[in-house]
Amino acid sequence: MDSLHDPAARGFASDNYAGVHPEVLAAIAAANGGHQTSYGGDAYTARLQDVFAGHFGAGVTAWPVWGGTGANVVAMLSMLPRWGAVICADTAHIHADEGGAPEKAGGIKLLTVGTPDGKLTPELIAREAWGFGDEHRAQPLVVYLTQSSELGTVYTPDEVRAIADFAHVRGMRVYMDGARLAGAAASLGLPLRALTTDAGVDVVSVGGTKNGGLGAEAIVVLDPDASDGLVYLRKHHMQLASKMRFVSAQLLALFDGDLWLRNARQANAMAARLRSALTAGLADGSVRDVGFTQPTQANAVFATLPAEVAARLRESFRFYDWDSSRDEVRWVCSFDTTEADVDAFVAAIARETTA
Repeated sequence: MDSLHDPAARGFASDNYAGVHPEVLAAIAAANGGHQTSYGGDAYTARLQDVFAGHFGAGVTAWPVWGGTGANVVAMLSMLPRWGAVICADTAHIHADEGGAPEKAGGIKLLTVGTPDGKLTPELIAREAWGFGDEHRAQPLVVYLTQSSELGTVYTPDEVRAIADFAHVRGMRVYMDGARLAGAAASLGLPLRALTTDAGVDVVSVGGTKNGGLGAEAIVVLDPDASDGLVYLRKHHMQLASKMRFVSAQLLALFDGDLWLRNARQANAMAARLRSALTAGLADGSVRDVGFTQPTQANAVFATLPAEVAARLRESFRFYDWDSSRDEVRWVCSFDTTEADVDAFVAAIARETTA
């Protein structure tokens, strides 16, 4: 089949816009041919258990799934009784970007908390961590974190540990949405375990799709006592792949080596380049009317830009509004974003803001 799009086109809307890393495509091809047991009884899914044990510690269990929303819903369901609720930031993906899936598909009550930077703290969690034993209140039993956060900020291990300690002493568990976990680890220069197992996280989703995969995530249970029923819930919620070897092969390509880290470093570096170039442009006057609303700690830049300028820029580069009430936009870099891509975007911003 001939390509239906321009392979040279680049944008800054989402790391989901990027294609598949060649090494991941090669891994899918290598897993092809012959017959392998379906539904996870294959050699690739078995190997994945060892690989993730190397990243997160002995005794963990990895459950490959199709997508991030499915991973979140299934993981949280495995951690909750029917009367349980989840505390999350009001910008959390499960609240703002999953079409009500936790509530509709999972029947999960979300207790949201406002945050200035997308990150929870023990003090913020305490606003909803109450009413234990009250039959009239959904019981807050899981704390949901996103790493990196929806605002591009990164939790340090100490910050995660403080949350885990606060939660555990109250009988709550900690679930980490790791759709961009690789970027957070690359930003901090730390292994995956330092941000999760060693910091007290109970269950984590590990993202592959945003970091060069075709469609591959995994729920990784770090504490077996924190999760139950995944063998049934994954099928119940349509996240059990029949030809699972091809999902696991993608994750192996990324994590059985350092591709996950190389890809994340590239995306982060391009976001840093974008932020730095615009900052320099504001200083020398070649760029105007751009402000920054969050620190750039991973692969996303949050900025303000006049709406009319944003509209003109979108004729050449795709990106999303974040908060249109204050002209806030989000620019995301991917594993395949190049220096030339960033420089062309900066030049376009400079041209449009000084026209």
